[in-house]
Amino acid sequence: MKHLSKHILLLGAALLAIALPSCTKLNQNLYSVVSQNEFWQTPAEIAAGVAPAYVQLTNIAWGNDNVFPMEEGSSDEFIVPTRGNDWSDAGHWDALWKHTWAPTGNFLDPAWQDIFNGISKCNFILTTVNGLSPAPATLSSIDAEVRTLRAYYYFYAMDLFGNVPLVGSGKINPDSLTNSPRAQVFSFIESELLASLPQLSSTVNNTTYGLVTKYFSYALLARMYLNAQVYTGTARWADCITYCDSVLQGPYKLMPDYFDNFSPTNGSTSTENIFAVPFDNTNIQGNNWELNTLHYQSQGTFGLTTSPYNGFCTAAVFYNNFDTTSTYTQSGGNTYRTFNDMRSGQYLVGQQFTTPYPYPPYQNVLYASSNTALESVDQQTGLLLAFNPNMTTFSSGDGTFRLAGVRNIKYFPQSGTAGNQSNDIILFRLSDVMLMKAEAELRAGTVTDALSLVNQVRTRAYSGSTAHNWTPAQLTLDNILAERGRELAWEMVRREDLIRYEVASGTPYYSAARVPDKSADVMDGHLYIYPIPSLEITQNPLLTQNPGY
Repeated sequence: MKHLSKHILLLGAALLAIALPSCTKLNQNLYSVVSQNEFWQTPAEIAAGVAPAYVQLTNIAWGNDNVFPMEEGSSDEFIVPTRGNDWSDAGHWDALWKHTWAPTGNFLDPAWQDIFNGISKCNFILTTVNGLSPAPATLSSIDAEVRTLRAYYYFYAMDLFGNVPLVGSGKINPDSLTNSPRAQVFSFIESELLASLPQLSSTVNNTTYGLVTKYFSYALLARMYLNAQVYTGTARWADCITYCDSVLQGPYKLMPDYFDNFSPTNGSTSTENIFAVPFDNTNIQGNNWELNTLHYQSQGTFGLTTSPYNGFCTAAVFYNNFDTTSTYTQSGGNTYRTFNDMRSGQYLVGQQFTTPYPYPPYQNVLYASSNTALESVDQQTGLLLAFNPNMTTFSSGDGTFRLAGVRNIKYFPQSGTAGNQSNDIILFRLSDVMLMKAEAELRAGTVTDALSLVNQVRTRAYSGSTAHNWTPAQLTLDNILAERGRELAWEMVRREDLIRYEVASGTPYYSAARVPDKSADVMDGHLYIYPIPSLEITQNPLLTQNPGY
């Protein structure tokens, strides 16, 4: 059920319209203390009061011009090629894929604004609630919840931009608002999470779905420590293992079907999802996953009420990580395909058909038919609608290029919608934590249950079969990276993974040349973080541009 989180987000949207000052530029006095009142006394009032801090997560979790493409589009798993005049967008997608971005890039300021608006909302709430008299009886838990959310926003600021301002609650002196070093930001996030942990709820049920709990904080700490060498220069594998264990000792279990974690009705029915951002076709709109990835003529196949945009896709350089071996069955002149590794079903590949696409999308997928009338056709070119992962160039006006790249349907398209899917977007998931621990153990040289953890993930992927489990010899760092790619595609972790592997080994996982059209990066590491947006430096000249830009 999504009712609690939906209610909170709707309250938050309403409160934002009346309660918060303008807070889009960091050199302004952003915050004021509201008049003392008795609002923060009942559970419903407290939920409404903290709601604005959660609302901003809808922009973090999904969007085509902010955090999501910056995390995905610079990695090998996500590409938005220019198809004729479609998706040229002043070269911004090209710059993401090729790592040629500049401080004036289109995505930079929207992402910065989304992140720091979230921080500003948290700060406003903290200033408000701590200025009330009498103080709410649950002030310590309110503070812990909002400080933890603020730390999460800061995690993205640190991950994407590195050296960013640390803006605490209370009034700001704009004359002192400068960048803090990335390692200092890491320490701030860490201290906020650890200080808040004792006051967070450990309850996992419908009442805490979509809300910060101890397990959210454990998962965030584990991810930070996994990448600590990138952020601070010092590896902290043992700390990563500790907080992975804190999650693994909780109530979470792998779902039998991988795709039920992401379906339009996922909600709190998933036993695997640690933290999700609720979306709803009617009440919490903004999840337009289906429109951005699907081809125009996929509208009928998925029962959509508008034509998709033929944009987001994946090229062979990443898709080739997947095991696409399948079992085929025949019926009435049709050939149906069932992928052995269910995760391979998240991509549309090969000839597409006009018949409704099955759910789950790895079972009984129409692969070929003697009835050619069922074959989908690209209406503009007349070409058969067949998606091909092989992409040799980033930009082309050739008709076949409209079909280049496989399309991701992990968040399965919701029939009867024109975008605004009801699939909740997952930010932390149990299988991610399991694979984090396996990698950290291998890197720390203290392997205990790494093989078991990976094989649990693989057994689920192969529908309960252990035939594809790894042997001890197969438990290697490169194999774990490939497994994370298969398991966590398009979940905003691939960029972190590639940079972490590169920093830890010196091998250019992230910086290397790749097909199509990406040259090797300059190996000075400056592209591990994005530039501070020029607009922000113009607004606040005290901000210093990141090295290399």
